[in-house]
Amino acid sequence: MDQIKISAEYTLAVRAIKQAILESRYRAAKLVNKEMLALYYWVGNYVSVHSRVDAWNTNAIAAISKMLQQELPGLTGFSETNIKNMRTFYETWCPVLNRQLTSADLNKQLDMNDLVNRQITSADLSEEDYDCFLRVGFSIHREIIRKTSTLEERLYYIRRSAKEFWTFEQAKYHLSEGLYAKQGAIQQTNFESTISEPDFKKRALQSFKDEYMLDFINIEDSEQIDEREIEQSIVLNVKNFIMAFGQDFSFIGNQYRLEVAGKEFAVDLLFFSRRLRSLVAFELKRGEFKPEYTGKMNFYLAALDRYVRLPDENPSIGIILCKSKNEEIVELSFSDTSKPMGVATYRTTKDLPENLRNALPDIEQLKKLMVDGNERIYQTHQISTKKIDKQ
Repeated sequence: MDQIKISAEYTLAVRAIKQAILESRYRAAKLVNKEMLALYYWVGNYVSVHSRVDAWNTNAIAAISKMLQQELPGLTGFSETNIKNMRTFYETWCPVLNRQLTSADLNKQLDMNDLVNRQITSADLSEEDYDCFLRVGFSIHREIIRKTSTLEERLYYIRRSAKEFWTFEQAKYHLSEGLYAKQGAIQQTNFESTISEPDFKKRALQSFKDEYMLDFINIEDSEQIDEREIEQSIVLNVKNFIMAFGQDFSFIGNQYRLEVAGKEFAVDLLFFSRRLRSLVAFELKRGEFKPEYTGKMNFYLAALDRYVRLPDENPSIGIILCKSKNEEIVELSFSDTSKPMGVATYRTTKDLPENLRNALPDIEQLKKLMVDGNERIYQTHQISTKKIDKQ
């Protein structure tokens, strides 16, 4: 009994210490990012003043970058291109942050704390937006500036990046997909009526879009195509599929077996979302949405909740992926459903404009390259093995 008590106390201690470590790391990373943004903002300010006002010659930034490398061997992040990015960063945000150092300020030796406090202030941003701004890395800030044109749009991506811990690749993907422009689209889900817990409902609504670009699916679009071909394309490119929906998704399996009353049923694709703490089932349809799809999905979700879902997890969510849909038919189909689900459309490589489609590698060519590459690796291995044997 004493041993059990000690083990329980150790478990509690580990949990408390682990939480403290994670929180400390998060605060440290946030502070480092704030310092870095302040430094880049200051450099951008300095370069902007001298290159725009004092009229440095055209090669000045390149020369300064080269001299910095000589003064600080191994220095990274201060190439000519990146220094220009710092200038753009400053010039983009200066009107909003309402902070510009004068020539006198620029010539002073300021310590970093003073630099942070004076350089980046929350002048025209809410406290929440300011906090998000400081949590987003410079590379994502740079990409947001490149791909957006209004303050509202920039803040949208900054909020999403900070709150959902986007990587650079995720941010780049969502920017190229035009996530901001699509947020106003009608989202065809029944989450409002089927999810009662407010926070879970909010996160569920934020987690899915109305349309997805699955450009790794490279098959001819015809009535003869079976959904299994689409499914296999997704399974073979599951990382790309997860990127489209969010990095917090974990792949459980395809044709996931459910046994109900002695009969077997199969969910096309089953994932688990850590952010939602919920199983997410996907059903794939090559054509237009049909009302009967909702009844089948409702059944799958009921079975998942009864036989697969763990007690501490949220109710399972279903997403029906179709090539097209009629919004009124979807709306009526959802009118009597009890399980949370949504309908989204997808585009594939074949839906791209011809000039862009031709720029992508042909799937058969890729397969051949993979086979040839594996054969070369095998031959190299055989030669290496023979050499070892001879020795």
